[in-house]
Amino acid sequence: MEGDIFGEIGNTTQVDSRLLQVFQKSLLQAQDILNQNRLLINEINQNHESKMPDNLNRNVGLIRELNSNIRRVVDLYADLSSSFTKSREASSEGDSSGTLKSDGKVNQKRIRSG
Repeated sequence: MEGDIFGEIGNTTQVDSRLLQVFQKSLLQAQDILNQNRLLINEINQNHESKMPDNLNRNVGLIRELNSNIRRVVDLYADLSSSFTKSREASSEGDSSGTLKSDGKVNQKRIRSG
């Protein structure tokens, strides 16, 4: 599915390879955090099932870490969405195109004809 999204982008506008690299980096960061969350959830479930006081106390910290990770993923997706929207808006303007800087911000470039 990711290939379809990037394929569609490539067909409708000229997308800077740096833009795709930023998107890929953000998506990989989100996936790493989600994988970590899966492990946290498994550990939380095991601790809960054990009903041992030490394990239940440990769950407090694990749940806090899980919540923090969820916020990080939400922030990554929000930044990714904003960057994508800005780059699409910039590239759809008549005589200029937008490129994404490594910090995720759009840089306007004027295209000269001739």
